[in-house]
Amino acid sequence: MTAQLPTDPAEYWDNRYRSLGRSWSGNVNAALERELDGAPAGTALDLGCGEGGDALWLARQGWRVTAVDISPTALAIGAGEQQPGDDITWIAADLAVWQPPERYDLVSACFLHSEVELPRVEILRRAAGAVAPGGSLLVVGHFGDHGHAQLALPGPDDVRVSLFAEGSELAADDWTVATSALVGRTATFPDGTTRPVVDSVLRLVRRD
Repeated sequence: MTAQLPTDPAEYWDNRYRSLGRSWSGNVNAALERELDGAPAGTALDLGCGEGGDALWLARQGWRVTAVDISPTALAIGAGEQQPGDDITWIAADLAVWQPPERYDLVSACFLHSEVELPRVEILRRAAGAVAPGGSLLVVGHFGDHGHAQLALPGPDDVRVSLFAEGSELAADDWTVATSALVGRTATFPDGTTRPVVDSVLRLVRRD
């Protein structure tokens, strides 16, 4: 009999990070590094930051980072890696209801997927609303079934369409597509095994 997942997202994610210890490598996601390497630093919002690999990398490139995740346990792992000079504010919050308090030069959502309830499209629309003129929205996700036949995760074009679909307050004409691509890579999992995966990468730039 399959164990039932907790219905409360905060409980699910904090239990997961607490039981696994460190879940990820602690390194920056490859797509974010590729898209932002060499870009002028500014303010960044890292949504669903997990253990903070992206937030820490951005801070060490000179960015002032706000890192948000639903799991205090995950945030504590990231904060434990923070060094003097790393300008990161860690916020424990449920992105389903959390409102960004300002606009940012970069809003990043990398692998914002969940086995429990997650209003992903609404979160991404709200994230786009927090991008400053001239700034970027970066959405990186798994693509296809990612090894799970019951899942069909969207590609970059699907994500872009969902951002501007009927009912959205966003206007497609306000944005330029900087990157829309499916990118293959070799992923290393917590048990040390590796396999090829495909990432969906979408970066939109808000017009000035």
